[in-house]
Amino acid sequence: MSVGLRDVRAPAAARRPAPLPLALVAALFGLGACGADPGEGPLRVRSGGLELEAALDPPVPRVGANRLSLALRGAGGEPVPGASVEIRVHMHAMGAMPAMGGAAGVSELGGGRYRAEFDLPMSGTWLVAIRAQPPAGAAARAEGSLTVGTAGLRLAGVADAGVAQSPAGAAAGAPGGAAPAREPGAAHPAAVQLPPERLERIGIRTAPVRRGPLAGALRAFGRVVADETALVDVSLKVRGWVEELRVAAVGDPVEAGQVLFTLYSPELYGAQAEYLAALRSRSRAREGAAPERADPLLRAARERLRLLDVAEPEVEAIERRGEPLRALAIRAPAGGYVLEKEIVAGSAVEPGARLYRIAPLDRVWVEAEVYESEIPLVAVGQPALVTLPHLPGQRSEGVVAWVYPTLAGATRTARLRIELPNPDLALRPGLWAAVELRAERGAGLLVPQSAVLRAGARSFVFVELGPGRFEPRRIEPGLASGDDLEVAAGLAEGERVVVSGTFLVASESRLRAALELW
Repeated sequence: MSVGLRDVRAPAAARRPAPLPLALVAALFGLGACGADPGEGPLRVRSGGLELEAALDPPVPRVGANRLSLALRGAGGEPVPGASVEIRVHMHAMGAMPAMGGAAGVSELGGGRYRAEFDLPMSGTWLVAIRAQPPAGAAARAEGSLTVGTAGLRLAGVADAGVAQSPAGAAAGAPGGAAPAREPGAAHPAAVQLPPERLERIGIRTAPVRRGPLAGALRAFGRVVADETALVDVSLKVRGWVEELRVAAVGDPVEAGQVLFTLYSPELYGAQAEYLAALRSRSRAREGAAPERADPLLRAARERLRLLDVAEPEVEAIERRGEPLRALAIRAPAGGYVLEKEIVAGSAVEPGARLYRIAPLDRVWVEAEVYESEIPLVAVGQPALVTLPHLPGQRSEGVVAWVYPTLAGATRTARLRIELPNPDLALRPGLWAAVELRAERGAGLLVPQSAVLRAGARSFVFVELGPGRFEPRRIEPGLASGDDLEVAAGLAEGERVVVSGTFLVASESRLRAALELW
């Protein structure tokens, strides 16, 4: 609680009484105060049985280097040397601007006098927190503010909280987000007391902090693609021209061995003639003319046709016909659906050119993307539920078959693969899909997400101290778990926090916490 308060900018006649708590806010921030002579005497406040005398140099704070002189005296006015003095001058984060300032450099001058040197990088109002721990006895604490370009220091002595930490910790929350420890009965600077009738009127509701499983649904969006391991390309090893096109459109179904088109190729024509000549040589060899040479020649001619991908039905047709076929049939090496087609009737084809791409669609992949922070929640073998926007109510169950080892540079997302059966062809390549993964993360402390207030990079909850009494507590949030949020630090199991009407309690608290030290 405040035990001493003075504003060196305004003479006593200029200050007017105002009802609390607005009077406290006005005093701390100099609301409505008149200008004062910068040459007024030092500011004195009392706290913890000690007197702190503070003065600024220069009297009007400026952007750049500044000094704060501090004299520490005991209850009888005697100097207190050898004290541990910590002074922090800082400005909280506002919007996209980060927090600035920090601990000032303090040196002891002797005779109970100390000097702090600090820099103010920009104009505005800066918060000041002082803590002086004498060699024996209770510590003295004071909190206030100063404004660049305005004479004077606003300072209020407060009861020592008994916290074994610097004012930095008192102003910004204890390390790890835990609430600072206080002496029994000491009030938090932003605590609030509300009467029962007001609690009912504004609908304040609390719930206990509980320990529970950190299970939740991890949602992602993906796209249906063909099974890459089953893709088949049709290409040739010879040059030729397409004569008759049997499979003429993308999307057509094909079966293994089905004729795709017929091809005229001088190289294939010559290979057929060579094979027929070997057949005739073998016939003569059976009549007694060099039988030891006939079979090797025939095997070599037959092997050449096989290496040029002439199918067995075409070889048999050549043998029956007894003369080369002008156009040979090119057959599908596998069944499925045509995904790509690069030829039409009369096309000239070159060796190695992709003419068709065929994919069986009885099994497909769904490739989804998750954020970088969600990668630890995904593992191979994890159950996955896939739904399609155009088929509401229809769900496909699968498992995560692979998590790709690289990230997309632009989006910082990781790709994962889910393999699904597709007997009715409802999962068509190119369709968008919604993916839901069950993520089990063990157990932890949970609070409803409605209980958490966020102020920049910091998160707070309001803890119930007793009937109608609440105080803000900084916490370290973890991952979301459904409608709950994991609390990594700052709360204990069983404590009750405000889960409904949180912003109304916050508005009451901010009115009483003029220095925003919570």
